[in-house]
Amino acid sequence: MKIPKSLLVDPERNSVYGAFAVAVSIWAFSYSVIFGQVLILAYYAVWLPLVLVDYRRFLRQLSSAWLPLLFAAYICFSIFWSQAPGVTARTAVQYLSHIACAYVAARTVSVRTLTLGALVGIFFVMLYSLKVGAYSEDVLDGTYNFVGAFASKNQIGFVGSLGIYFSVVFLAFLRRGRLSFILTVPVVLLSAYLLVISHSATSMASIPAVLALIALLAMTKLLSRRYRRVIFLVGAGLIVVVAVVALNLGLMDFVLGLFGKDSTLTGRTYLWEQGWNAAQRSPILGVGYAAYWVQGFAEAERLWNEFYITTRTGFHFHNTYVEALVELGFTGAVMISLIMLRTLYGHVSTVIFKAWQAESVVLFGVMVLLLIRSFVEVEVLNPYIMGSFLMYFSYFKLARLPVTRTRWSPAFEPADAARGDPAWPRHVGRPAAADPS
Repeated sequence: MKIPKSLLVDPERNSVYGAFAVAVSIWAFSYSVIFGQVLILAYYAVWLPLVLVDYRRFLRQLSSAWLPLLFAAYICFSIFWSQAPGVTARTAVQYLSHIACAYVAARTVSVRTLTLGALVGIFFVMLYSLKVGAYSEDVLDGTYNFVGAFASKNQIGFVGSLGIYFSVVFLAFLRRGRLSFILTVPVVLLSAYLLVISHSATSMASIPAVLALIALLAMTKLLSRRYRRVIFLVGAGLIVVVAVVALNLGLMDFVLGLFGKDSTLTGRTYLWEQGWNAAQRSPILGVGYAAYWVQGFAEAERLWNEFYITTRTGFHFHNTYVEALVELGFTGAVMISLIMLRTLYGHVSTVIFKAWQAESVVLFGVMVLLLIRSFVEVEVLNPYIMGSFLMYFSYFKLARLPVTRTRWSPAFEPADAARGDPAWPRHVGRPAAADPS
């Protein structure tokens, strides 16, 4: 039995395989810590072999991926100044291969297929967490929160917020037929329920803001490009003004109070201070990728002890940029910031300044969600997690690749051609040039 390549690598025809691959990836990102390396191998197995199916697809416009590749190379080279070179080497290779999988996914999977696969994967991830039914007490704020099969309420909260987001954008932009409503209702209800009982303030605060922004971008479809530009510039200015006023009038504390948080963000500001102090010891290059939170190192052990992390693993500075400063210095922090900003601007500029596209709206919303969370979580600096996969997928989707189809004409030329009649077109009977579409 011979399987057509298009069913595996053509974004217009591989919705079944693509959705399956995305669902497997999400399961691996969520529960590889529980089920072990078999899930990571499954994650590699659904993406990397596609390179052998049609390697030319992945070589086209490879230069457009220069920034993530440069960042991955910098991470790998940090082994030479790392204070834990063994840990850095292993984790850097994992991160590089993780970026490679996201690149393959972006070249072979459409945004609609990504959304379908995400909905399927998230639904089963939430069902398993509901079956586990674990709760955990937060010793810092005294709350009792649902964590399911995860180690943190913020992780299950992120999954719930993604479930709500992908359900909404699927129904708004990507659905085909009424059956879509029936299929997404269980995902929305389960996501909302787990989001509430997890008490994840970050997730509950970010998802309404992102959905409101998506609604505004959806309405711009009715406007001409000139009006879109004006509204975008005015709106961006208003957001900056409102943010400055809110900070000066103390409205931030009021908003935090609505979610049961204080101005210290449950000890996060203290963590940021400790991270900033650690970054000053090696401000340009950092201590090496993944080389700070290592068992046996005095500073890591001290912070684990102060925050009651008995497992002595799976902890971070709860801020992407502080974490990057400590591990990779200002060089690495600038690189990861540029990747996020380039992806954000690339998709919003497509919607505002070019032809309106639902795919860019969906990926822009994903990036806004990651940007909001980046100030209180670390979800784009580690391998095998949803945040980094979605960020690099969104970045690689900025490159618009032409689809090449081959036109074939009759296999044999008439006798006139054989006699050398100059009136007969000589290209007939041969494959015509590739037709970009």
